[in-house]
Amino acid sequence: MSIHFGTDGWRAVISEEFTFDNVRRVAQAIAEKTLADRASQPGDRPPAQQPSLVVGYDTRFLSDRYAQAVAEVLAANGIAVWLTASDAPTPMVSYAVVDKGADGGVMITASHNPPRYNGIKLKAAFGGSASPAACKEVERRILAAGDTPPRRIEFSAAQGLITRFDPFPAYESHVRRLVNFAAIAEAQLVVAVDAMYGAGRIYLARLLRDAGCQVHELRSEMNPGFNGIHPEPIARHLGPLMETICSGKYHLGLATDGDADRIGAVDVDGQFVDPHAIMALVLEYLVGQRSLRGSVVKTVSTTQMLNRLAERYGLTLHETPVGFNHITEHMLREPVLIGGEESGGISILGHIPEGDGVLMGLLLAEMVAVQRRPLGVLLADLMAAQDIGSFRYGRIDQPVRPFKKADLVRGLMAQLPQQLGGVAVGQVNDRDGVKYTRVDNSWLLIRPSGTEPVLRIYAEAASEGQVEELLKAGVGLAETQIAALATA
Repeated sequence: MSIHFGTDGWRAVISEEFTFDNVRRVAQAIAEKTLADRASQPGDRPPAQQPSLVVGYDTRFLSDRYAQAVAEVLAANGIAVWLTASDAPTPMVSYAVVDKGADGGVMITASHNPPRYNGIKLKAAFGGSASPAACKEVERRILAAGDTPPRRIEFSAAQGLITRFDPFPAYESHVRRLVNFAAIAEAQLVVAVDAMYGAGRIYLARLLRDAGCQVHELRSEMNPGFNGIHPEPIARHLGPLMETICSGKYHLGLATDGDADRIGAVDVDGQFVDPHAIMALVLEYLVGQRSLRGSVVKTVSTTQMLNRLAERYGLTLHETPVGFNHITEHMLREPVLIGGEESGGISILGHIPEGDGVLMGLLLAEMVAVQRRPLGVLLADLMAAQDIGSFRYGRIDQPVRPFKKADLVRGLMAQLPQQLGGVAVGQVNDRDGVKYTRVDNSWLLIRPSGTEPVLRIYAEAASEGQVEELLKAGVGLAETQIAALATA
């Protein structure tokens, strides 16, 4: 079988493609790439310093064992391994790469994907996702190895090469420099935290309590099958959190995904606050309350509110393909005030170039504490501004048979509509899928997923009715092209 790294790593079904043998094959390729990179850049570190990688894992079935298997292969290749002592959020593991001065990191997780999946995320020395080129190099080495078995040393025999450690203390010290814990404590917030059985299950609640909040935890126990839920913090998966918040006892509800690199929120009235709104509110807060400056980086599927706020404050805005690695590229070369995706992966100035649901949850608590208003009121005030306006968003995930993304994009671009829903299309781009932006600033995006056999159709407009109309048009356009591909 071929192992393919998508927008953020390799993911596959446990016991089908995601097996111990294949995990070890990937680990061997990562080890070889790490050693080759070190050999090609001898001046980067003192010659005596041993190459090292941080290895972490989430709460999924067998993740701890897969992480151990990775560590054994890396150690057999002479690479020192910092292995987390327990499950930990991806952003915490990524920060540990920087804190330890490691060559990179490996995270065992399938993030927000269903319980039957597991996966591997590859991290670079700067604490963010490895570049597409680096992932392709790992793929190439896997293919070149053929049937050659990976090197391996038994865990019990790897003393001195594998070190168990707790990534929390260094991470805590770092986020305390980014979040005003004193301001949160003064407000005496009551917060509900839904970990969705994922790797954020201990840490966000712990940090909020350290900040003086009264915290109620939901779905925080260890459950490798996620109790059958899809650990993605979107409205249709957050019923228990919404119901809890509706009791009227809480100022804020927060949810993190399977590996806690994504954030979702629920307002005091039990309404879901999506990542589009979160990013807009955080940008407004960082500029308006903290007087910070920097560029704004958003993926192609993310709200136009960020465009309008960037224009309001004279900030440079970049739009990228989906995948946090594209945001990372900007964060490595310029001061980025906020960078994020519609999926809820968001980072801010001063942090590593990595989506971080734990950090964003803390920052939302700070925003509510400092401004003494719930998220829904803050969002309504923002949309009431004449230079921003009202925005609503929707997405459809449609299972599809496998096809080449380039073929679908080519077909859609060859038959561009002049209008959608009676409003003229003003701009089209194929940066990632095909995005149609209407002259009223509403938009439709048709994009195949990079990690699942799913076609994603996104839309944003001024009203729910317009969003539904755009999504319906998107389904029609996509189905026509998919049918054409099937007969080609």
